[in-house]
Amino acid sequence: MGVTVRAAGEGDRELVVRLLDEAFQDDPVSNWVFPTEEHRRTTHPGLMAAFTDVVLAAGRVDVTEDGGACALWLSVPADAAHDDEEGPAQLRAAVDPDNERVELIGRLTQDIHPAGRAHEYLWMIGTAPGRQGEGLGTALITHVLDRCDQDGLPAYLEASSARSRALYERLGFQLIGSPLRLPDGPLMWPMWREPR
Repeated sequence: MGVTVRAAGEGDRELVVRLLDEAFQDDPVSNWVFPTEEHRRTTHPGLMAAFTDVVLAAGRVDVTEDGGACALWLSVPADAAHDDEEGPAQLRAAVDPDNERVELIGRLTQDIHPAGRAHEYLWMIGTAPGRQGEGLGTALITHVLDRCDQDGLPAYLEASSARSRALYERLGFQLIGSPLRLPDGPLMWPMWREPR
């Protein structure tokens, strides 16, 4: 049985925020940004909502038809500037003003994001915890990678766990540069996939 993927709209916002919040509650990077469980439980949904709003406005959010998984994509032009001084600070001010890690993660990932070539950027992908391992994430990613291959576009992402890194490697992504070690925290792996 195949997985049907569709573009999300404003009416899907709460579904997407909930999926991302649930999927990333135990993620190593989310645990670094929000080290205490109580704070993560109460503040993490606001961060996922902010990410969702950015991508609904400027990119593409895909969801599986059954609502079990979602992916946030941005099309990055070749001449895109990756030095948005205001974005990470605005995000911190809106989501968690006393938490410098909210801003720092934005600045650090911005610094490693490749420039100079147009590409599709998989900002986030989340699968409901009870649905992981069913191929929903693979379906969401290949839905865009097939288009990338057709259009001759590469794709980029930062893997936030060893498990996700292994999935991305199976889909043709390769580590570029060195992993990013968050201060006193986990690794993130910048990964690039050339079109096939």
